[in-house]
Amino acid sequence: MSEQATPRRPRMGGLGRGLSSLLGDPEGEVSTARGSTPPSGVRQLPVTALSPLPGQPRRFFDESALDELAESISARGVIQPIVVRPHGKGYQIVAGERRWRAAQRARLHEVPVVVRDFTDAETMEIALVENIQRRDLTAIEEAEGYRRLIDEFGHTQEALANLVAKSRSHVTNLLRLLELPKPIQDMVGDQRLSMGHARALIHVPGAETIAEKVVAKGLSVRDVERMARQAREPEAKRTRTPRDPAAGASQDGASDADLRALERQLGDVLGLKVQISHGDKGGSIAIGYSTLGQLDMVCQRLSGERI
Repeated sequence: MSEQATPRRPRMGGLGRGLSSLLGDPEGEVSTARGSTPPSGVRQLPVTALSPLPGQPRRFFDESALDELAESISARGVIQPIVVRPHGKGYQIVAGERRWRAAQRARLHEVPVVVRDFTDAETMEIALVENIQRRDLTAIEEAEGYRRLIDEFGHTQEALANLVAKSRSHVTNLLRLLELPKPIQDMVGDQRLSMGHARALIHVPGAETIAEKVVAKGLSVRDVERMARQAREPEAKRTRTPRDPAAGASQDGASDADLRALERQLGDVLGLKVQISHGDKGGSIAIGYSTLGQLDMVCQRLSGERI
């Protein structure tokens, strides 16, 4: 994101701030349970006055999860206010559409909101960051969010990486998923394929056929990588008689390949570089980060703290 695009919004300034820093919202949590008093800056608005954000990154809402949230809201109220911006005669949801949907299922007439005057670029940023930090997006939804911020608002990959507290290589790898055929993107979208599976199929001949086999047989990412290598090799090489395993890769070589595959898998989950060292007496996992925002994200993932 160019610094000129949104000069007034504060950046993530330290550990534990998360999305609230991006929103500039010091209010924290608020409850609409009976007898509670919303803090300053939070107001109650009719659910009918709010409308969802068109083209927001998240396209799929799990129905059972919405039902569970609606039950919680019925018992305790809306714990965290919905962030909105003025739009026409009403308000447009910037962050919290899932809570808004669940509140309607819980038959609430009003919900707590924080009103902010965000630009289109800021609105898209916040919608993307909220969903990513809550791990509510599929890899394809996340990639499409990045692509929109690049194409429509002129953001750079480096700026996006800083915005979402991920490595630039993670952003680049996600964007490359959009080069996959649409049927494979759909498999990632409905979570039949993981990001690791899909990444191994980019620009592979017969990728759709391989993807269908992976889904049907429940194959691992390493299986997909092997099939992708075979698909890229000339036919003459694929028909050669395999070498005796004793003369080929050692057990240690196979173990190394497994460790590298695991590094990529963990790296996809965290969006950061992961290195695994393993020996006879155990080993270690190293997670690289370049900003305090990335360290903040790792600490919250490991501690289970709410982001």
